[in-house]
Amino acid sequence: MRFIFSSVMSASLAAVLFLSAGCDDQLAGSAADSGDVESVDLLFHNGQILIVDDAFSIHSVLAVADGRVVASGGEELMSRYRAQKTVDLSGQTLMPGFVDSHTHISGDAQRYIDLTDVSSIVEIQSLVRDKAALLGSGEWITGYGWSEDELVEQRKPSRYDLDDVAPDNPVVLTRAGAHSAVASSLALQAANIDAKTPDPDGGVIERDATGEPTGIVRERHGLILQLVPPATEAELRRSLAVNLNSLLAKGITSITDAQKTPEDYRRWQSVYAERAVPLPRAKLQFEWDDPAAVKALIQEVGDGDDWLAIGPIKIFVDGGFTGPAAYTLKPYRDKPEYRGYLNMAQAKLVRQINEIHDAGLQMGIHAIGDAAIVLVVDTLTQTLQRSPRQDHRHYLNHFSMRPPQETMAKMAEHNIHITQQPNFTYTLEGRYAANLDGWRLAHNNPLRSPMDAGITVALSSDILPIGPMVGLYAATTRKGMSGTVYGPDEAITIEEAVRGYTLTSAFINFDEDIKGSLEPGKYADMIVLPADILTLPKEELMALDVAQTYLQGELVYER
Repeated sequence: MRFIFSSVMSASLAAVLFLSAGCDDQLAGSAADSGDVESVDLLFHNGQILIVDDAFSIHSVLAVADGRVVASGGEELMSRYRAQKTVDLSGQTLMPGFVDSHTHISGDAQRYIDLTDVSSIVEIQSLVRDKAALLGSGEWITGYGWSEDELVEQRKPSRYDLDDVAPDNPVVLTRAGAHSAVASSLALQAANIDAKTPDPDGGVIERDATGEPTGIVRERHGLILQLVPPATEAELRRSLAVNLNSLLAKGITSITDAQKTPEDYRRWQSVYAERAVPLPRAKLQFEWDDPAAVKALIQEVGDGDDWLAIGPIKIFVDGGFTGPAAYTLKPYRDKPEYRGYLNMAQAKLVRQINEIHDAGLQMGIHAIGDAAIVLVVDTLTQTLQRSPRQDHRHYLNHFSMRPPQETMAKMAEHNIHITQQPNFTYTLEGRYAANLDGWRLAHNNPLRSPMDAGITVALSSDILPIGPMVGLYAATTRKGMSGTVYGPDEAITIEEAVRGYTLTSAFINFDEDIKGSLEPGKYADMIVLPADILTLPKEELMALDVAQTYLQGELVYER
């Protein structure tokens, strides 16, 4: 059962909905005669409440007033507060909502197909066939989210798979991770890609034994995507609101979107101003492609507000392993001459890092390969030595390959942080195993070693997949899809993983004073889980569903 509340919901309507949801609604009337009793809006009790403070306190009662946490403690608090509503958790777990500090959310055109849950090429074909019938001949079809590792055929889809079901439509479907795509024959033709087309700079056109393109284009599939007609603004705004609202069902109450433009910010402004459905808090991360536009927007909107604001500046240093194009210190497995590549000349990277730092802005820098990480850390170290800043909070997105210990020591010394995606260990297992081996494979997506080195490590999803439970599972078990354990010495505890996905992710974005834990004064952005996440067998984590989600003490989702 699901309730979507308006942010301007009346107290009377809220009461009706809480009652229908089965909450124990009662007034602490017997305590009302006491002069020491304080009035609050909500009291949660009879459950396990994870505060996620420094001590990782666990309480049984939480009081909320005006959308913020007032106090937490034992059952004795029930006599100190009179609540408009008392919620009996019945042994369930209440904890801070997840803060996803690196993800990608957008609005979609009508031509778009969500492929994140497909399990076969046959299923992909069915969705493409249906979309072609809906749109008609000649219309482009796009989609995102397939991965050969999750398809029963255990292969990539091809142009011919798409041609069979949509012969009259150009089709381009982006792989999970967004580093490659499969295109139909009409889409390849539109992009002037054929057997004679050389590989584009920094990319690969995969070919069959005869030299013909298979339809897979790695890292430079934008050559095809740029030909897709733009969606209407109405389509994008409507879909964006739906996609953002859907995060609440996963317990995600705050996000940092890792790749947006100043123009995108305007769209998000409109969606957040309308607030037709409840939305998570959001910060948008811009690339430095148009510094003047970024600076102008920052001057106009300033810090934004606690719902929508500008986040750090993104620099895209290298590719990923779905390409593969991560920039590595040593050659790839079975590719003695290949080490990936940088997305920009080293001189440009150094210049950008210095420009952004000198502008007083925070950076979130995409670095996946160990060579990319070393280069970024060395450059940041020099920048910070030249121009020290007390609390810059620059960080690396991904940090997939474990770099030399010397590099991690520099990061700790200069407070260069990380937001990492432990779920990659699970979902990208096949890509890592195909390109790395030995120690590098076992210690990919390291957690324990950077934390032990003194580096602040936040957790996030990068939508692979976006549900936090996969990340918690992989962070604590180090298991891939096959069940293979990679580098068990890099595993962290469930308490550390929960903190990384809540308070530490809030810290990364300078928001630890308003969210990320259930300490007094912070927003009551919370989720209810039907089981004890701290003691639940790890193999059951991925099947754990969020029962309820609250924003500022308001119930915005119920399973």
